[in-house]
Amino acid sequence: MAAFWSPCEPPFQQRYSFLFSPASQAGQWRKTHDAEMTKECDLPLIDLSRLHCGDEKERTACVAEIGRASSEWGFFQVVNHGIQSELLQAVGREQRKPFGAPFEEKTGQKFLNGSYRWGNPTAISLAQFSWSESFHLPLSVLAGDDHACHEELEPFRSQVASFSYAPEVMRKASTAMADLARILAGVLAENLGCRGDLFADSCGEGSCFLRLNRYPPCPFSSDTFGLVPHTDSDFLTILHQDHVGGLHLMKDTRWVSVKPNPEALIVIIGDLFQACLAWSNDLYKSVEHRVMTNGKVERYSIAYFLCPSYEFTIGSYRKPSRYRNFTFGEFRKQVQEDVKKIGYKVGLSRFLA
Repeated sequence: MAAFWSPCEPPFQQRYSFLFSPASQAGQWRKTHDAEMTKECDLPLIDLSRLHCGDEKERTACVAEIGRASSEWGFFQVVNHGIQSELLQAVGREQRKPFGAPFEEKTGQKFLNGSYRWGNPTAISLAQFSWSESFHLPLSVLAGDDHACHEELEPFRSQVASFSYAPEVMRKASTAMADLARILAGVLAENLGCRGDLFADSCGEGSCFLRLNRYPPCPFSSDTFGLVPHTDSDFLTILHQDHVGGLHLMKDTRWVSVKPNPEALIVIIGDLFQACLAWSNDLYKSVEHRVMTNGKVERYSIAYFLCPSYEFTIGSYRKPSRYRNFTFGEFRKQVQEDVKKIGYKVGLSRFLA
């Protein structure tokens, strides 16, 4: 099948031709990853205005809903979240611009040890390959925080303005998403009986980041992931997606698709927070999710990841714990080693007590 090609497109087929040979597409992907048709789900939809309405009964009910959605789904949608729709629309417009640069230019910018990412260099099968490209933007750089930036960020800092085309838009969006993530993390901690400000110091601008995602049209759309099945290696993720579908999550051993809602943001519980998860000792769920490619149209999303410093120790507030204590740095290192050696992330089962 002919490739979708332009100077700005990543050369997926050329660089990974061995994955797209007829033999590689002989059906082994579907046998292991897509045994049934995917059905559309109704994600929990939570109105966050009730957290600040002044009615304690409404606030308590909202906190309980967030906790229940995190426990039963590990995914939920939020409306009246405090981020202006005009800002999200502006981000949607601006994030397209850097992806429109020629591929050689994108790979040549050398942003922060490779801020531009595409494909998967360790993939040995379609089940391990992601037909997508992304930019990883450290929050400390977007915020213009001199004290939070390490020395290696300095070359990156000077490129942000031209790279993002509208640095003020990205700065406002990242700040708004960071504020929302901390509010939700505080609510989730409160629901466990912990301090609501638990994350104020541990998740600073130096450790959190924004990721701009693009999923190009794929001529092998029925056999290729836009993003391979995975869980998020953070406390929680705030996701804004466009109108193009493709996001799936695992619910009760079945893949279900998430219908885009232009009014809502998606909240994803990450590995550090919940079920399978050490912080809540499996009360909350960090569920597998994936993105499927589209044969005709491109898809965009933007994600904010709430992460602690590498030195931060993850330990359960509930005893006995299923997991031993470990630092975020240990966790990230183990994930990277697993992906390099076996092609996929193992996650928290590496840290069982």
